[in-house]
Amino acid sequence: MATEKVYAGCALCGVKACDEALGTKTPPPFCHALNNPELLEEIRKVYTQNEEINRLSIESARTEARGYGEMTRVEEIMDFARALGALKLGIAHCIGLQYEAKLAYQIFKNGGFEVYTVCCKMGSIDKEEIGLLDTEKVRPGEFEPLCNPIGQAAVLAQLGTQLNIVIGLCVGHDSLFFAHSKAPVTVLVAKERVLGHNPVAALYTSHSYYQHLKT
Repeated sequence: MATEKVYAGCALCGVKACDEALGTKTPPPFCHALNNPELLEEIRKVYTQNEEINRLSIESARTEARGYGEMTRVEEIMDFARALGALKLGIAHCIGLQYEAKLAYQIFKNGGFEVYTVCCKMGSIDKEEIGLLDTEKVRPGEFEPLCNPIGQAAVLAQLGTQLNIVIGLCVGHDSLFFAHSKAPVTVLVAKERVLGHNPVAALYTSHSYYQHLKT
């Protein structure tokens, strides 16, 4: 009888060979690097041969080292932006997190940056215009504007922002923003309506209060 091939992936690895120099530890059979040597070699070239990616990678590592365990994420974003020479920042935010976006705007302005903000409902596009049924809305029977992450990305591109920051865009809407942003994107706040914008809490309590997530 043929044995079923079991694929685990990095999250279930107990070796963490990748955290050491190559050849120091023996990786498990399902290791991506072990099974994709040609792909890995091509990726290595991208980091050194693509000028923009090389710069982003180097400055990301420098920011990590400078702020490790000391800087808040807000501070790391400003440090990273300064290292890139990105003086024009864009904030793509959920309309429900306007207060948080305003606080970030003030902090970044005080940090010496030129800051532009665009909320998700920009343009008031009717959800039904793209084919959503009235019964599929959050509040059926009422007008609901479509979240417009492509519009947010387009406006920020028009304004010439050099680094864009996401504050609370919905799942999927953030995907569209990442795909259409002309400038590099980083996340300050991940949307989590139930857990106070702290999505990792569901993981930490998946053995107790949120154990239904595993069943």
